[in-house]
Amino acid sequence: MDIALYYQEKGKKEPFLFLHGNGGDGSYFKNQIDYFSDRYRVIALDTRGHGKSPRGTEPFTIEQFSRDLYDFMEGLGISKAVILGFSDGANIAMKFAIKYPDKVKALILNGGNLNPEGVKRVIQIPIEIGYKIAKRFAAKSPGAKKNAELLGLMVNEPNIRLNELSKITAPTLVICGRRDMIKESHTKKIAENIPDAKLSIIKGNHFIANKRYVTFNKEVQEFLQTIR
Repeated sequence: MDIALYYQEKGKKEPFLFLHGNGGDGSYFKNQIDYFSDRYRVIALDTRGHGKSPRGTEPFTIEQFSRDLYDFMEGLGISKAVILGFSDGANIAMKFAIKYPDKVKALILNGGNLNPEGVKRVIQIPIEIGYKIAKRFAAKSPGAKKNAELLGLMVNEPNIRLNELSKITAPTLVICGRRDMIKESHTKKIAENIPDAKLSIIKGNHFIANKRYVTFNKEVQEFLQTIR
């Protein structure tokens, strides 16, 4: 890997990796880091070009982020881990679990989507407009260039085919808020196409791990207890 990813770590037991969403960083999971650290070795990463992780020179894509995750695990000597991804982090986690199924003990997908069509149009339209504006000024402004890359992830990605989900072999929890920015029908389709996946829809919006963390953590913990 051309860069070293920044990460927060707490706990000493089984590895539990947390992948944040677009434009965020590992601190998004502050209410999960403490909660799970007595049972797991919690590791919250900053994705390439996010938070305190450098951008590097490799492509800024979900596919590359999944390769970065593989290299990160190899670098820390982690052969297998529980992985929880939120939003783009869930998309990275899906890509990773499809490509490297043996490295995933359990998978929690929160607010992920297979493609841009999975996002409600009322959310997606402003993103598309912002992307066009940022792209126009990207050559002249480093800030606009960064915004164009981040927004581009939501306009052009992810690109996960429905039939690829059958390659995920780890026990999987698909969890979202009832008022999520991802279409509920799309989330259900993801759960239905991952073998034996469990679906949980709880009160809240896209940010349930942060805003509804008591219920969210309980759902995740109950799921993890079933796979031990």
